[in-house]
Amino acid sequence: MSSKTKSPAKKSLVGWIIEFAGEKKGQYITSVFFALLSVACCIAPYFMIARIVQQLLAGVRDWSLFLREAGIVALFWLGNVVFHMISTSMSHIATFNLLGNIRKKMCDKLTRLPLGTVLDMPSGSLKNIMIERIDSMETTLAHIVPEYTSNIILSIILVIYLFVIDWRLALACMAVLPIGFIAMCFMMKDGPARFKYALDKTKALNDTAVEYINGIEVIKAFGKSKSSYERFVVAAQEGSACYVEWMRDCIWPHAVATVVTPSLLLSLLPIGGYLFFKGNVDASTFITMIILAVSAIQPFLIAFTYHDDIAKAGAIFGEVGSIMKLEELDRPAEDKKKPADNSILLKNVHFSYHKGIEGEEKKEILHGVSMSLPQGSYTAFVGPSGSGKSTIARLIASLWDVDSGSVQIGGVNIKDLSLEEYNRRVAYVSQDNFLFDMSVRENIRLGREGATDADVEEVARKSGCYDFIMSLENGFDTIVGGSGAHLSGGERQRIAIARAMMKDAPIVILDEATAYTDPENEAIIQQSVAKLVAGKTLIVIAHRLSTVKDADKLYVIKDGLIDSSGTHEELLAQGGLYKNMWEAHIDAKDE
Repeated sequence: MSSKTKSPAKKSLVGWIIEFAGEKKGQYITSVFFALLSVACCIAPYFMIARIVQQLLAGVRDWSLFLREAGIVALFWLGNVVFHMISTSMSHIATFNLLGNIRKKMCDKLTRLPLGTVLDMPSGSLKNIMIERIDSMETTLAHIVPEYTSNIILSIILVIYLFVIDWRLALACMAVLPIGFIAMCFMMKDGPARFKYALDKTKALNDTAVEYINGIEVIKAFGKSKSSYERFVVAAQEGSACYVEWMRDCIWPHAVATVVTPSLLLSLLPIGGYLFFKGNVDASTFITMIILAVSAIQPFLIAFTYHDDIAKAGAIFGEVGSIMKLEELDRPAEDKKKPADNSILLKNVHFSYHKGIEGEEKKEILHGVSMSLPQGSYTAFVGPSGSGKSTIARLIASLWDVDSGSVQIGGVNIKDLSLEEYNRRVAYVSQDNFLFDMSVRENIRLGREGATDADVEEVARKSGCYDFIMSLENGFDTIVGGSGAHLSGGERQRIAIARAMMKDAPIVILDEATAYTDPENEAIIQQSVAKLVAGKTLIVIAHRLSTVKDADKLYVIKDGLIDSSGTHEELLAQGGLYKNMWEAHIDAKDE
């Protein structure tokens, strides 16, 4: 079931950094300290130059003194470079650690979410957030934490110092700032809304691109290349147009802000000159203010350049936060009770699919399903497509939570079992199996951590997969490709079954697990699996009724309800839906 989100709490960029920085918080603080030293070393030469000018105006002609002071200026510039290098090195290390923490926590989060919640997230958008968006914050976070913080702090200190020297000249310096500030306000107007709109269009482009690439075979087969490509073109045009329009609206305010804001001398020179000629300000103070005015605005301008980056990082953290706030499966960290055995009991189970990440659309699929599956039994679910067979299996596999009613294992509600314990008890194989881009051996070994090569080969033999694996180019060391792309659908399923058998779980669920295999191999797999699951609680979902007619009990599912149940012979004797399905199946086989 797709769970509804909790409203993400409003959190500042600093709050997000603190949450994800982990053990590297100290490195960020240290990087800010060295950044302060770096900026201070950058500004200090202006003070030294002002001091030299004051000495010259006072008639000092000690050239050795000036050489020493010039040497101090050089040392300050060197200190600026060294401290900046140390600061950025530490902030980059902390940032890479932070981005890694975000991705690991998001991956952990996805494993704890109901399957429906994950399926409701377009894979293009999810991949875009976890890879490109998070990666795009690296430069911002590595520089913004030390440099933005240090430049803002020193800008404030310098402004205060200017007022200490002469408040009138300090006000004269600030006279042009309102113009630049107003221009900045126009530039930043609707910034968050515009950026969110741009993100939405970028996500739409990613989703369209992924859909286009994944569906290229169908697109070509049905001659839909033109219409499908047009959708991609429209998404690409909209994705670029939102940025172009945004930048076009900001050109003039940005030009005014960047030209006027640094020009403190525009107001300082005429006002200061007037005060000087009136005798209200001495030459030394006036010249000192001119020199310091040039330096005072630089840290502020550097900090201002990070404004857009801060907004973008905040928006990306907001997307990450929305995922992190999604409601997880209701499971305890530790088992509240231990199951007595591996029997399964469903009591009046109701379940609805919730569409959309907010779960605003609801459609009930199961309408009060109850069934009992004894330990060690072989149970099959059959019925028309869309009847709810796989939904029941997924609820038993704890991929969703029920809306009402309960699913019990050994007399214990699965909500009272930890996910770790539950995953140990259940092996689930669906018709859409995923293989990782590594060797056949390593894909099977995923079923049980620490399994030896001999264990892998033994379970392959018992699963009836050994011969076909050895026929591959490199046998067990054959790389299967992304999602198992180098193998056929049937081969992928057989490896997935071997992986599930390697897990050796007491409850095994096979959801159309042999759908892509040919009849000959299907018979081999069924015989092999029958030996491997002896004594285990087995649940099989199948459309080919002949493959499950030997089940201890069959449940016929129709429209989210149990239509009938019993053995193959009992159901045939009852007539009804199962008999019609069996006759249709036999006729199809005969044809």
